[in-house]
Amino acid sequence: MYAVIRAGGKQYRVSPGDVLKVEKMAVEKGIDFEVLAVSSEAGKIAKAEGARVVGQVLGEGRADKILVFHFKRKKQYKKLNGHRQGFTEVRISEISFDGQKFTAPELPVKAAKAPKTAKSAKPATKKAAQPSAQKKSGHKPAKKPSK
Repeated sequence: MYAVIRAGGKQYRVSPGDVLKVEKMAVEKGIDFEVLAVSSEAGKIAKAEGARVVGQVLGEGRADKILVFHFKRKKQYKKLNGHRQGFTEVRISEISFDGQKFTAPELPVKAAKAPKTAKSAKPATKKAAQPSAQKKSGHKPAKKPSK
């Protein structure tokens, strides 16, 4: 089961459970997408009358930096700009069409970490600091200047 949706001026082919990065949207939790086409079986595609695609927002971010460089030869004109496009990360949770409902499996819940317990270990011992003159470095100690 897959659907073709429109989001942010682009079209995406999605299935339940897919995670995609779409243009930045001002949405907090859930979102309904505009559905263009739906396929419930392999090789069959239908118009999206009464179809529904629901997504859940995972987070927001910014893409990698793109450098925009303007240059005009023989005119000493150079201009450098950077741009980072914002995106919203969305997980497709449900596609419903013609009385059929396809849902994505639930995300596993992360268990809280248990606090560390004191392990019975050997007590830490510090090695005696060696004088700098005895270190094996291959350099001779500096001579004191004479008066």
